[in-house]
Amino acid sequence: QVQLVESGGGLVQAGGSLRLSCAASGGTFSSYAMGWFRQAPGKEREFVAAISSSGGTTYYADSVKGRFTISRDNAKNTVYLQIDSLKPGDTAVYFCKAAASTSLLRAGISGYWGQGTQVTVSS
Repeated sequence: QVQLVESGGGLVQAGGSLRLSCAASGGTFSSYAMGWFRQAPGKEREFVAAISSSGGTTYYADSVKGRFTISRDNAKNTVYLQIDSLKPGDTAVYFCKAAASTSLLRAGISGYWGQGTQVTVSS
């Protein structure tokens, strides 16, 4: 069983930056693909970014390409999401997810979820 705890969310002005962190425990972190999803009020949860177990491959939703960067530190059992040039439309709860592969992660099939961290962007 993998436990995931997100941190780093907050209130920020448009154009600002945040770095979200997700600390994992209870499993072999380096064997999991990791990713981030977000859910805005009244909307479905949507895929944001994913990174392979080794960190060698990354995927991004078209809406965040060029502004979001996912990375991981397998020695620290942590995955990060650097968010730059924040927009009010980025306001959402951001969830961390672990899965056996990036394909499964992106498909929303199985895996483990964190409890989420709120990001609010003011205009």
